[in-house]
Amino acid sequence: MIHEVEGDILLTKAHAIAHGVAANDPMSQGLALALHQRYPAMHKDFHHWCHTTHPKSGDAWLWSGVGKGIGANARIINLLTQEGGHAGTKPGKATEGNVNNSLRALRKIVEQEGLKSLALPRLATGVGGMSWEIVRPIIVSQLGDIGIPVFVYITYHAGQQAKESGL
Repeated sequence: MIHEVEGDILLTKAHAIAHGVAANDPMSQGLALALHQRYPAMHKDFHHWCHTTHPKSGDAWLWSGVGKGIGANARIINLLTQEGGHAGTKPGKATEGNVNNSLRALRKIVEQEGLKSLALPRLATGVGGMSWEIVRPIIVSQLGDIGIPVFVYITYHAGQQAKESGL
């Protein structure tokens, strides 16, 4: 149930947004920057999680906003698709193995949390540096039969809501 859509992922109606980062990522580029700006508590909590658990590339971490206002009821899943980011090192590029493992971890989170829909960008193809021709089949392999709508934002259009069928 993978749907390729065009629009602004920040306007999704999906229950969660997943995106790729490195451990301790400064979230200063691309979608990570937009999420950091929109949900500063997520960024702070992500760094706390990284410092206390020392996650490995290929892991995934779910942040859920609570309360009222910006971030209330938001669910952001940080997929550690990129290498590096530990001990002050600059985040590196994404790898096929990390993408595959983080999507496997994402699948577990979706099932454990009972998420009803998911939105993600062309994962690992921006800052991560991978080719969409390599990443797309991994997404299909890991999420194609998950049983919920998965909206992959293949083209970004600022301020435009995508046509997300099935929500």
